[in-house]
Amino acid sequence: MNSRNFPLAVKAVMLDLDGTLLDTAPDIAEAAQRMLRDLGMAPVDLAKIQSFIGNGIANLVKRALTGEMHGKPDEALFARALPVFQKHYAEVLTLKTQPYPGVMEGMDALRQAGFPLACITNKAEIFTSPLIETMGLKDYFALVLSGDSLPKKKPDPLPLLHACEFFGCQPGEMLLVGDSTNDTQAAHAAGCHVFLVPYGYNGGQDVREQVCDAVIEALPDALKLIKKI
Repeated sequence: MNSRNFPLAVKAVMLDLDGTLLDTAPDIAEAAQRMLRDLGMAPVDLAKIQSFIGNGIANLVKRALTGEMHGKPDEALFARALPVFQKHYAEVLTLKTQPYPGVMEGMDALRQAGFPLACITNKAEIFTSPLIETMGLKDYFALVLSGDSLPKKKPDPLPLLHACEFFGCQPGEMLLVGDSTNDTQAAHAAGCHVFLVPYGYNGGQDVREQVCDAVIEALPDALKLIKKI
């Protein structure tokens, strides 16, 4: 945690989806296992799949095919695998996915405190929209940016800067709540505040080792550290 004068003055709050609001790993892992089975490949365990989440579906598929974070599968194999994963993920999208403890309470509290909310995720829009709607989150967000909504996604600052423009805020008046290095890098590059949750998907790394404004145990804790401007 940085040395900050809390509460931070904030106009709006941006929230990551996978690993921050929703525990999507079981369904992502199931889709990956079905993909690997269809391709005649060995399964990958849940913990490893969880470590692969965060940089979009294409990267997750590459990692699942190779079993490595920076693996580069054969291009023909990847071209076959990607639509297979997408098909299976659409089938199991909300099978086991649930909001993390405190998420709905935190969303209610943020809204009641008057903070406009945005969802900034690297997940493809084709999965983001039905997931947010099914999980009861749609009405909380004034803006939803998926991984394919703009030319660049996190860790690039573009989605955060787009949200700042949408809300009429300066970057220093915006907070991003996330769970990974993608979030901290995007926030730093944009000039926004960033809080991290310790329970999400950060490739097995402890978020407490990252440079952020605060690590919060659950979403409602964010309200203790910010004030509306």
